[in-house]
Amino acid sequence: MIKRLSSLFGMLALLGPGGIVHAQQSTTTAPSLVVVELFQSQGCSSCPPAEANLNALASRPDILALNWSVTYWDNLDWKDTFASAAYTDRQWAYARHHRRNQVWTPQIYIDGQTDLVGVDRARVDRAIAQASMQGPSISWRNDQLSVGAGQPGSRCDVWLVRYDPRTLEVQIGAGENGGRTLPQRNVVRELIHLGNWDGSPRSYAVPPTSRSGLATAALVQIENGGPILGAAEASPVR
Repeated sequence: MIKRLSSLFGMLALLGPGGIVHAQQSTTTAPSLVVVELFQSQGCSSCPPAEANLNALASRPDILALNWSVTYWDNLDWKDTFASAAYTDRQWAYARHHRRNQVWTPQIYIDGQTDLVGVDRARVDRAIAQASMQGPSISWRNDQLSVGAGQPGSRCDVWLVRYDPRTLEVQIGAGENGGRTLPQRNVVRELIHLGNWDGSPRSYAVPPTSRSGLATAALVQIENGGPILGAAEASPVR
């Protein structure tokens, strides 16, 4: 009887007016990740080996691997099924920041700072091992993203990235990879600019997705293609 009464009193302590249980919403501070971005196209015959490297890295819990399909191969017999002008613009923003006058595939950026040929796995691994970010905390609470205090030294963009965590088997009907089936993983499907960050703590509303089954991540990045200071997933999907 004593144990039963104790359990009853414990339950009553959780009840508010009218007998409704009130639960606090939880806030999750996500660990910062090394961001590996591959810019590629289904129409580029040099890209599949780089995609194989990215696909392997996507399983690591310390890495945010993002597969961006660009558009400048689309006029060569095969239009990439996932390409977006916004993703091409992102690659060009990196090129301008690094004072380059061209872009190419397959190109990998590590934390928006180091770029290299995506087919060279040894170089990619070395660049990842040398990566180090000292950015702000990033936390998620339902439909809110919060970025903590910091000293970025320059104004930053806050990006929301949604990508498909599955391995998609894509049949290529023409072009340099015509007749092949390419496994593509972590294909980016949405890129949303949430706002800016100047070092002061700030929260951003996270809009609903237009597609189901996508994973969500946030990037805090020096504006106009600068270094990524922090990155975190809302709820890792592995």
